[in-house]
Amino acid sequence: MALLAPKVGAEQLSKVMVNNVAPTNVKLHLYTNNHTPAEGDVLGSYTESTAAGYAAAVLTGASWTITAGSSAGAVASYPQVTFTYTAAETVYGYYVTDNSSLILLWAELFTGGPFVVPSAGGTIQVTPGFTLQ
Repeated sequence: MALLAPKVGAEQLSKVMVNNVAPTNVKLHLYTNNHTPAEGDVLGSYTESTAAGYAAAVLTGASWTITAGSSAGAVASYPQVTFTYTAAETVYGYYVTDNSSLILLWAELFTGGPFVVPSAGGTIQVTPGFTLQ
């Protein structure tokens, strides 16, 4: 599934792009409901993982790499983030919020998912990134 910025996220990202609001670090969350991202989504469209060991990850601005794309546009990439669980969980995808976790910016359903963490625990790795054309 392709990454999607719902209307509420596109509005906030546009505000940041034109310096209408100050940029902040963003947070990467994993979700456990079987939901395909849609334009009308809001934060409540996603059920954040709550299994033992899980915590949302702060993605710091300085760790993003921005490069020119092979065609017009730019590619934003972030180092791989590892989520560690100490209990079972089924994860369908991820979503990104502003640093206060109040505004949904974008989301993506995992290709090849859902991923099932066994009762003994395990890890899920996500490499955030996107291309603007």
